[in-house]
Amino acid sequence: MHSFLDASIPELVAKLTLDEKVSLLSAPNWWNTNAIPRLKIPSIRMSDGPNGVRGSSHLISTPAQCLPCATSLASTFDEKLIHEVGSFLALEAKAKASVVLLAPTCNIPRTPLGGRAFESFSEDPHLSGVLAAAYVNGLQEKGVAPTIKHFVANDQEHERTAAESVMSDRALREIYLHPFMLAQKLAKPWAFMTAYGRIKGLHCSENPHLLQDILRGEWGFDGVVISDWFGTYGVDQPINAGLDLEMPGPPRWRTPILIHQCLTAQKLHMSTINARVSAMLTFIQHQARLNPEVVFGDGKERTRDSPQIRAFCRKLAADGIVLLKNRSDVLPILNSKVKKIAVIGPNAKEGIISGGGSAALKASYVVTPFDGIKDGAPTDVEISYAVGCYSYKYLPTLESKLVTPDGKPGWLCTFYNQDDDGNTLPEPLAELVVQDTRVKLNDFLPPGLTETWTMKLNGKMTVDTTGPFELGLAVSGRAKLWIDGKMTIDNWTKQTPGDFFYGQGTIEEKAVIDMEADKSVDVFIEYTNTSDLTTNGDASAQPALMKGVRLGGCEKIDPDQTIQDAADLAKKSDVVVFVGGLSPEWESEGFDRPTLQLPGRQDELISRVAAANPNTIVCIQAGSATAMPWVNEVAGILQTWYLGNETGNAIADVIFGKVNPSGRLPITFPVRVQDIAAYPNLRSEKGQIHYREDIFVGYKHFQSKSIEPLFSFGFGLSYSKFTLSDLVIEMDQESGDTLSGKASVTIKNEGPMTGSAVLQLYISYPDSGITHVPSQLKAFTKIHDISPGCSGKATMTLDKYAVSWWDSGKNRWQVDAGEYCVHVGFNCNEIVYKDSFTIDQEFTWTGL
Repeated sequence: MHSFLDASIPELVAKLTLDEKVSLLSAPNWWNTNAIPRLKIPSIRMSDGPNGVRGSSHLISTPAQCLPCATSLASTFDEKLIHEVGSFLALEAKAKASVVLLAPTCNIPRTPLGGRAFESFSEDPHLSGVLAAAYVNGLQEKGVAPTIKHFVANDQEHERTAAESVMSDRALREIYLHPFMLAQKLAKPWAFMTAYGRIKGLHCSENPHLLQDILRGEWGFDGVVISDWFGTYGVDQPINAGLDLEMPGPPRWRTPILIHQCLTAQKLHMSTINARVSAMLTFIQHQARLNPEVVFGDGKERTRDSPQIRAFCRKLAADGIVLLKNRSDVLPILNSKVKKIAVIGPNAKEGIISGGGSAALKASYVVTPFDGIKDGAPTDVEISYAVGCYSYKYLPTLESKLVTPDGKPGWLCTFYNQDDDGNTLPEPLAELVVQDTRVKLNDFLPPGLTETWTMKLNGKMTVDTTGPFELGLAVSGRAKLWIDGKMTIDNWTKQTPGDFFYGQGTIEEKAVIDMEADKSVDVFIEYTNTSDLTTNGDASAQPALMKGVRLGGCEKIDPDQTIQDAADLAKKSDVVVFVGGLSPEWESEGFDRPTLQLPGRQDELISRVAAANPNTIVCIQAGSATAMPWVNEVAGILQTWYLGNETGNAIADVIFGKVNPSGRLPITFPVRVQDIAAYPNLRSEKGQIHYREDIFVGYKHFQSKSIEPLFSFGFGLSYSKFTLSDLVIEMDQESGDTLSGKASVTIKNEGPMTGSAVLQLYISYPDSGITHVPSQLKAFTKIHDISPGCSGKATMTLDKYAVSWWDSGKNRWQVDAGEYCVHVGFNCNEIVYKDSFTIDQEFTWTGL
């Protein structure tokens, strides 16, 4: 047994030098903690989530299973299934030699335009917290530490590292802290990650009220607190506030010189350093004890795959799909008269499996919607395809069209040092083959590079169509592109800021070339890590913080003719399946969406196709709400989110009736942007984001203002019809602050297919002179596989959390005496039963 596993933490702390202590509070690189070989203290590795485990490199990724995004997971309303997701991801993490997963995200998407809305579960804090706890429990039961994030209020991306989220204490407690509080109560996560922004003027990573008073004090948290990447902004303030680990490394703040200066100035005390070091050592030892084979293993990253894994991913993806419209039972497609299905849309043949940013990963395989539908259709059905329109933000990546100069898949990436005058040295420092034209270098660089350096990318590109071909080059740094020796794009000499690479790069500079089918051209890019963006053209450009380059391209099309071709195909077909929506380049960490509208000419295309064929089914791939101006023109609508590896198979399973859809919306879909609860306060204004909607987030806003949504929170159709009966409410108020109860109801399947049903329970508070939302979700459950004509019994539990509100004046939770109305139904606006219970004696409470 490794001696560290049984070591005394206080004794280890006493043996550490100051420099060693400082190293434990920071990192050597992007993903690991520091090892102390002298004392046999190991390093442990982390990896990004939340819908998969990428591993320790963007550049040379080991393929992984990609699961559905968090909004899709939340659409299942299935606590047990999300627990299984956590267990699944724990095994994925260990396969990547990691014992810490940077997930789950349980922020509140107060606006669907938030760039990371797809990463969060729900606009509702109860649903978010219960599912986050299930996810955490699943991970921890398999020995992997979750890092629940982002604590707190990282709810949009605009100026995310600077902006203060300005909100009432009540909104902070009842909406934004509430999911974290529930997760702490129900699962006790081993790690928390701080948000980038500020609360009450202080950055979350240096906010003692958040980290000490609430998290550790009120809630009893005893794990470690980790910064978001580059989310530490000082030396003494974060350490004093309780931030244990600065990420990533090498550190910018926690260096021996800076720490020593703070100790000398008594801005820091050794007792505080020791407390943070003790927390880190306890955490590292805990993970090493649970996973010695990983922590002390070979460090290699592996890909898991099996029929059982694929079946789980497929079921998980299908269970999250939400059937929003089904006019004349156009779905499922079981009609023997359907012989021709047209698959149309910009996403149909693309591998749109995840949102962008830190959630993205290299999937071990991808089933596209077109392939899934083609494979899942009856053998006598003809499947045709038309793209209809493009909807990309950046031109599609080109790795599938590239080989290295010697014929291997991908392109050749070579690194060179530069001399003091900025000239590239002739001898290469390192060489490798990269199978992605998104070259992200943030977590990989070969050792021995000079401060400024050069990367050269070489490959041969072949396309299958003769005609004009558009290329695009975006960069964080500087780059030039040559085709067959001719300089084609200059994104070096003069650069324009864009949102590439979390807003630290350029726009995509474009050029059109002529290509011949099956005839290769030489592609060459020269890159350097200095950037023109922050220096306004000054020759003394600084190295880019986030480094990388992206090459994209596709056939140049006539957009009017392409739409006409799609409409013509639709007219000749029995059924149309349109697959469109967003993509990881429209919905991503680093920026917010500018509009609810679908990008490109998708709305026009859907209307044209629906006019040509009334049996048009629209599948929207998006992690959040989009506008649907054509909602009354189409026969069927499926919200298919980002579904991971098994995207195409899951969509096909629902379309062809192998799966009866049971997903329910975890967010409200507004008709227009003006209806969003947070509107017009959607972005930072002079460093502040004003949460003027207060506690009226999502459906609570729509109900209080009597605004008709496009689709309600909790809404979703089934191929079956369910009815409810026999609602019984039981509540028991014992002495003190103890309250327990349950609601039970019988549910019957009146439809033709076996199906699963989601029951939702909302509570309205008594009028005690305090403003409350009209109703709020306080319990839910899912009853699985009810056969036609059969019934099941659903039971939901209630406690003090169901009846409490935050009294900001007295800094505590308040439960008023009075009558509480219970609403049970299928979504927030489809209530089947109403009942009530009475609390005779008011009480207050703090903590959990």
